Amino acid sequence: MRKSTRRKWRVLTSHVTTWSIPDDAVVDSRSDRNGVLPYLIVTCMVAGFTVVFWKIGYAFTLVNLALLYLLPVLISSVRWGFGPSFYAAGLGVLSFDYYFIPPIHRFTVFDLRYFLSFAVYLAVAVLTASLAGQLRQRVKEAREREAITSALYTLSTQVAKSGDLDSVLNEIIRHASNTFGLYAAIILPDASGKLIVRAQGSVQNQGASTTVEPRISRWVYEHGQTAGFGTNTNKDASLLYVPVKTESKIYGVLCVGTAPHVGIGAANSRIRVVQALAGLAAVCIARIHFEEEAKIAHLTAESERLRTALLDSISHELRTPLATILGAVTGMTESADVLSVDDQRELLLTVREGAMRMNRLVTNLLGMVRMESGMLRLKKQWCDVADIVGVALRQVQDSLQNRRVDVNLPNHLPAIAVDDVLIEQVLVNLLSNAIKFSPDESFIRLDCMEYDGIFTIRIQDEGIGIDPSEAEKIFDKFYRSNNGKNIPGTGLGLAICKGVIQAHGGEIFARPAEGAGTVVTIRLPVDDAPEIPDDGV
Repeated sequence: MRKSTRRKWRVLTSHVTTWSIPDDAVVDSRSDRNGVLPYLIVTCMVAGFTVVFWKIGYAFTLVNLALLYLLPVLISSVRWGFGPSFYAAGLGVLSFDYYFIPPIHRFTVFDLRYFLSFAVYLAVAVLTASLAGQLRQRVKEAREREAITSALYTLSTQVAKSGDLDSVLNEIIRHASNTFGLYAAIILPDASGKLIVRAQGSVQNQGASTTVEPRISRWVYEHGQTAGFGTNTNKDASLLYVPVKTESKIYGVLCVGTAPHVGIGAANSRIRVVQALAGLAAVCIARIHFEEEAKIAHLTAESERLRTALLDSISHELRTPLATILGAVTGMTESADVLSVDDQRELLLTVREGAMRMNRLVTNLLGMVRMESGMLRLKKQWCDVADIVGVALRQVQDSLQNRRVDVNLPNHLPAIAVDDVLIEQVLVNLLSNAIKFSPDESFIRLDCMEYDGIFTIRIQDEGIGIDPSEAEKIFDKFYRSNNGKNIPGTGLGLAICKGVIQAHGGEIFARPAEGAGTVVTIRLPVDDAPEIPDDGV
């Protein structure tokens, strides 16, 4: 029994080792193209099945053995494609015929019915291999599409966060270069319509070409069609040119290099990926353009609104003091003979008050222009707070009428390094507001104090007050409190105060006073005063 088994094994191995791979076997282009490893593995599988079937073949019928020989066909078709699976089918038929179909150990067949069985077996094997290969290809394509979709989604989330066009283009080009390992560039028109390279990536593949042909890129930009390598238009070009376009507009051209010895299937797949990147780039460019247009439209509308509000406020604010001045001057010139000295003095004070009011308005306008244009420059110098407060009180003296100002200036207040002219303007604006919004014969309190390196100025009136919800809004440009809509004003004074105080590194805020009125607080940092040199006097 052992001799018979050993003899059968020698016969089997002799036939297996002398079997050669057919010259016309086709290897799947997506498997190991140049290797014979799949065929060697298929040969070993068929040989192993044959040995097993030879040992225990008595337990199976010939039909079962023929079906079992389909297993190598299925495995090879799923793993390596059509070529190895077809080879497995042929090798299985020959092994089945040689070892199990009478006469055994011969390739001759006495029963013609086996020829029909062989034909059916080969047909089933070929059909199974073809279906398995197609399924394998569909799975691979689905994985590629999934990878491309995931990569594009990641890229889209990254570029969606950026509002800068150059950053978006560089990110897309970097992604394209990393994906293909080739040169990539995006061409956009400049202001004159000339196509220029706006962003480009490095070349990782030294065999790739990086020469952008202006003629092809101009044609792609004008016609909105793909051209270059892998297409029917200018297919001899070294780059692939894909239009960056949406349904309504063409924004530019995306160029991607080509590697040598690229197959048609790989080229078509690359074209689809590049077109997806170009579509994403077009959407991003369109989004940024729309955002810029929306921003410009918003700024234009805001500028128009501010201009209208400014003109309305200025016209009203200028008309009132001008009418007062003109009326007083007219009365003095036409009735100079009948006016007493006291009447003339009162008219002159009226003219002076109107002129001071116009001066404050013009000063506020100029200050706002300086802050908006970035031309506000501080001229700091060491100043005595008492001097600044005194100058501000003298400027509003004529507007006080019957109101009283209580000033609290503790002794030994430190000198502060500020722009005295701007701080005087801030105090004048705050005192003017306190006078404007408080009734006659009311009190206005001005307190100055210094504690822990912070200099505080607090102005409190007994006027109409503010709503707590408007405590921050009143420092916005052209904002008018609901309580003071009927009182003339431009809404610029407090905005200028806020800009000046913030330029000094301080803060200003307002709150309703207890009972009635408003409290405005200014806080400024106190620097160390310079030491006075000792001259020995």
